[in-house]
Amino acid sequence: MADLLVKLYELPEEGPRLAGLAANGIIIRRAMAYEKFQVVDWVRVHFGTGWAGECDVAFANAPISCFIATMHGAIAGFACHDSTMKNFFGPLGVSEDYRHQGIGTALLLRCLRGMAAVGYAYAIIGGVGDAAFYAGTVKAMEIPGSTPGVYRDRLS
Repeated sequence: MADLLVKLYELPEEGPRLAGLAANGIIIRRAMAYEKFQVVDWVRVHFGTGWAGECDVAFANAPISCFIATMHGAIAGFACHDSTMKNFFGPLGVSEDYRHQGIGTALLLRCLRGMAAVGYAYAIIGGVGDAAFYAGTVKAMEIPGSTPGVYRDRLS
């Protein structure tokens, strides 16, 4: 699984997408410190301990580098950056009940804009399984020779 590179200064507009989701009761926002345990536990249940660990690290950053999708006070999805490595986007996950509604795309764009806001011009998306999603959404390009990248020698 290769790493991808994204130009943060050429991201698609997110306003209409966020407004459409909000009209359906889905809010995309930065997670708050007091929500840390709820969010990390939700990620652990839905996506496993590896992603929960990365999500936990995002809460230690200033500003917090975890974004969540909520509907009526419940978590529908999450996205983080600067967790495993500086300037890395991910992980990103949406609950099965909320997939195929544009939530993942909105979380991706919101998180990447968060990265741009703290000064990054480019973002790395590490160890991507579905490169087509990122290429189609934010014109992500494969970084040659990036497999296995920073994810080598993983614990089993």
